[in-house]
Amino acid sequence: MIDQSLFRQVMGRFASGVTVVTTASGTRLAGLTVSSFASLSLEPPLVLICIDRQAGSHAAIAEAGQFAVNILSEGQEYLSRRFASDEPNKFTAGTYQLSSRGLPLINGALAQIECTLHSALPGGDHTIYVGAVVAAQCTNQRPLLYYRSGYHTLGG
Repeated sequence: MIDQSLFRQVMGRFASGVTVVTTASGTRLAGLTVSSFASLSLEPPLVLICIDRQAGSHAAIAEAGQFAVNILSEGQEYLSRRFASDEPNKFTAGTYQLSSRGLPLINGALAQIECTLHSALPGGDHTIYVGAVVAAQCTNQRPLLYYRSGYHTLGG
């Protein structure tokens, strides 16, 4: 088995976009910052997210049966930090709007993907949620990136 700290160090060398995954279970809004996000299939359109089973939003995604992936733009580091925290009021007025499906979408995001829950698979201490994409939109903004435990933007 590989040492956990070495594994973290090696994985930190992979630059990724920053997402906030959101859902609504009844009237309760839930969301968290997620780095494990990927496109899975073009036909049918599927994406996957990996959520720690201890995360507060883990059960909310399963209960709601749907989720949104908000890909953050370069000026939204503060939102990534907020949704990565234990702060109880992550959804503040003016930072999101509800979609026609009742999913919270982050205002100013680079892109937003709405999904219905297709399947849930075990993945170590995480659950791999596969989402069937039912709606998507994007802008021409620049992305917020995460690399070596820090936030970055594209140069040039």
